[in-house]
Amino acid sequence: MAFRQRFARSLLYTSGAAVAGGGILYYTYRPRNIPGSDSAVVPPFGYGADGKFHPPRFPKVKSRAEQIADLKRSGGSKGASATSTPQNEDDVYDLLVIGGGATGAGVALDAATRGLKVAVVERDDFSSGTSSKSTKLVHGGVRYLEKAVWELDYNQYALVKEALRERKYFLETAPHLSSWLPIMLPLDKWWKAPYYWAGTKCYDFLAGSEGIETSYFLTRSKALDAFPMLKKDNLVGALVYYDGAHNDSRMNVSLAMTAALYGGTVVNHLEVTSLEKDANGRLCGAKVRDLIDEKDGKKPQEFNIRARGIINATGPFTDAIRKMDDQEVKEIVAPSSGVHVILPGYYSPQKMGLIDPKTSDGRVIFFLPWQGNTIAGTTDAPTQIEYNPVAGEKEIDWILSEIRHYLAPDINVRRGDVLAAWSGIRPLVKNPNAKNTEALVRNHLINVSPSGLLTCAGGKWTTYRQMAEECVDEAIKEFKLTPRPVTNAPNISGSELIDDGARLNGSCQTHQVKLVGAHGFSKTLFINLIQHFGVETDIAKHLTESYGDRAWTVAALSSPTEQRFPVRGLRISPLYPFVDGEVRYAVRHEYAQTAVDVLARRTRLAFLNAQAALEATPKVIDIMAEELNWSNKRKDVEWTNTVKFLESMGLPKSKLGATRKQVESGKMDFKDSVEYKMYSRHDQPGDELESDLKGAPGIKKEAPANR
Repeated sequence: MAFRQRFARSLLYTSGAAVAGGGILYYTYRPRNIPGSDSAVVPPFGYGADGKFHPPRFPKVKSRAEQIADLKRSGGSKGASATSTPQNEDDVYDLLVIGGGATGAGVALDAATRGLKVAVVERDDFSSGTSSKSTKLVHGGVRYLEKAVWELDYNQYALVKEALRERKYFLETAPHLSSWLPIMLPLDKWWKAPYYWAGTKCYDFLAGSEGIETSYFLTRSKALDAFPMLKKDNLVGALVYYDGAHNDSRMNVSLAMTAALYGGTVVNHLEVTSLEKDANGRLCGAKVRDLIDEKDGKKPQEFNIRARGIINATGPFTDAIRKMDDQEVKEIVAPSSGVHVILPGYYSPQKMGLIDPKTSDGRVIFFLPWQGNTIAGTTDAPTQIEYNPVAGEKEIDWILSEIRHYLAPDINVRRGDVLAAWSGIRPLVKNPNAKNTEALVRNHLINVSPSGLLTCAGGKWTTYRQMAEECVDEAIKEFKLTPRPVTNAPNISGSELIDDGARLNGSCQTHQVKLVGAHGFSKTLFINLIQHFGVETDIAKHLTESYGDRAWTVAALSSPTEQRFPVRGLRISPLYPFVDGEVRYAVRHEYAQTAVDVLARRTRLAFLNAQAALEATPKVIDIMAEELNWSNKRKDVEWTNTVKFLESMGLPKSKLGATRKQVESGKMDFKDSVEYKMYSRHDQPGDELESDLKGAPGIKKEAPANR
């Protein structure tokens, strides 16, 4: 009897362990629908039964002039005050959003898809500030989870949980602009393996159905095989977990363009100069000024916009707008500087990132592949607010120093390998108990002033959609707005077959509304582009991963090469896959108004390589001049403004005074050996190997190769 009981108990324990183990294995390796891996929602465009190619017919956004005309109508007759009555009350906007970054564009899309009449105005360009200067991650925040556990901080936990859910929506609504990325966490001591393994598995568990892939352990040899640049000393293995990566400014532009297609009024380079109030002291509009007129040498036109509610989504400049409403208001934003550097692609594997969770001063640094190069950062320190901050040499040196700690000693990490460097200002919400800005939670705050200014501040890229949803919810309540079903939804996909699951019934549907370019995107779309237009493979991949199905239009706008192959696509820089068709598309379909708009936010050349961007500037200016009918004076203005902007991207000081003629001649050089050592990517030509001095076979002694 006792034997039977022991046997039954053992069998029960074994069965229980087997079931539990099987459950864990199934949960870990269960089939997953990874965002971005599906076929295109809309079938690829191609040849019909008639044997003819049927190109897509995408809807167009209104021109910038038409959008400005709509804004003017809301304010009544020309020159009328903001408190005057427009000719038609329907012309008054439900919401006026100030700021065209991630939050502002997200709010505009949310409001437009709820049937609200919304306008968004941006002083510079969409994503011209913090939204273009992120680490390019779509993540829940592993370090926030660690803090949540050790500090028993529920707010940190809730932030991670929310971000993991939003990460899935992000990857699903913009699969062409975002993708999953494995990130390696190197281990230098065995005892760290179970600690970080538990952390990454907890991260997987929290993601649940929103997860991408599960984390896993790599032995030392496997880690070095996956990331050959790693330092071998003390390396015992590595853990790999998954997060998302994205193209931030292109995501921002796509949000704005999608909002415009759904009926929103979206205008860049339009500055708010004052807020207007009615007789009861409630905000009812704003006065704006068109800054493009000034660039053209004209007197800037000023006019009024009327709206039932005003939303302040200006990031680091939040308090400046709040003080337009009330000069005595207390500041709520704690600006923090985050510096990133761009290094050549050979610093990291093409499909594997790296995180150092404990730098020399206790911060976290990421080292990630991005757009063919490598991005490293970031710093985190209090700063002053300015328009185009310049990354300091101290911060750049710190990042390079941290990189040296975990890269192999035979990799010479040099200042000259920094192709671009920039500083972004994070608009962190103040926490009076925090000792430094690094300890601040990257959460958002929604605040409504007595006069009705609704401010949405803080947050991060991953949770932009949730921030926008909460902001519009509050606006509907505060301004007594009535959402309406969208009955005339645009045919964004260019096909009648599409149904992306969004029920545009007046409720928030941005978790299902696919952004412009998403419907016809698939991982193999680039092949269709190569076969139809004869573009090079790297260009085809770049276009589909930057524009989605709109790559068809971009390729069609690209110039013929007059070669057998490639047939189309003249590069604006020989080093990168950006082509002339992108400049034309940016002007015609994405409201690009300046050369910087194209070099920094429509393409990412300025962020990838400041000197290459300088060399491409003449081509970009000439193409835009053709499109926008610029005068020679305006072209000179563009040159001056672009070179000045490139200073904030890390352009060497000696090149800030470069003329267009010097750049086009290719005779720009570093002013001295010190600058050469700092900025050059290679050794000076005079540094020869001993074998070189004897002359190469078949080459005359006086030939350039032997000089």
